[in-house]
Amino acid sequence: MSVVYIALPVALLLALAGVIAFIWAVRSGQLDDLETPGLRIFGDDDAPPPPTPPESKIEE
Repeated sequence: MSVVYIALPVALLLALAGVIAFIWAVRSGQLDDLETPGLRIFGDDDAPPPPTPPESKIEE
């Protein structure tokens, strides 16, 4: 029974921290755009740069 005196306040503090983090995320705009991140995979990638020719080392 004495574990309840520790577990209950810890659980309430964790729940309160979760609610505060959620409110902060909503107010700072973290959840404004839910569609674009899922559609980014369909976008074309930029063309890779052309390969550079290896430099030849001429011994003198």
